[in-house]
Amino acid sequence: MTITRIGTAVELRAVTKIYGTGESAVTALDAVDVEIPPATFTAVMGPSGSGKSTLLQCAAGLDRVTAGEVVIDGTTLAGLSERALTKLRRARVGFVFQAFNLIPALSAEQNVSLPLRLAGKRPAPGQVAAMLAEVGLADRAGHRPSELSGGQQQRVAIARALVTRPAVLFADEPTGALDTAASREVLRLLRTAVDRHAQTIVMVTHDPYAAAHADRVLFLADGRVVDSLAGPSGASEIAVRMARLEER
Repeated sequence: MTITRIGTAVELRAVTKIYGTGESAVTALDAVDVEIPPATFTAVMGPSGSGKSTLLQCAAGLDRVTAGEVVIDGTTLAGLSERALTKLRRARVGFVFQAFNLIPALSAEQNVSLPLRLAGKRPAPGQVAAMLAEVGLADRAGHRPSELSGGQQQRVAIARALVTRPAVLFADEPTGALDTAASREVLRLLRTAVDRHAQTIVMVTHDPYAAAHADRVLFLADGRVVDSLAGPSGASEIAVRMARLEER
């Protein structure tokens, strides 16, 4: 089933995030403007301390901004109560992190169905099985995380993030804990989700190879978007841009 969306999946409007106060204050994001079109794959890169993870946390509604606005799938986050924000994230946002964050006592099938159950919904017949099949784990539905490899666990995490067909999937270093073969499979699955299901993905990564799977790469430095690259030709082109940032 293909999901078609209109408008903008995520918008950051003059978003500033400051941690601390007074002389100890640190500006992690400095008046950032970003628009993420639907059905696109955006990678976010930058040197250590550039604000990559903070951008993801704020864009996903996991952290409140100091100034500016964040809009997810047409809903402005400012003014939402914590309860309303939680409901919005459950309904419209998916997450994949470097740590798989699976529940050890639950099977792969139960882990994937968890977002639906937390939202008070009963999975449709075959819905969870279809998601596991989509990530190549139809025969691992009854296995617990300890019985799966790292790559398989991350694929379960991807199925869990996508089972609600969220407006946007945020991925924070999703291949950071995986070997080369597992990383390539995860990146293939993310790319397929965009191309086949019109999924919107925003991925923070330090890896030029991973970023090369995206439609666009945003480069951050000192809390600002300082460069972007549409349709990257490959990892080497991205690595050159990164090298320039690190020389600043």
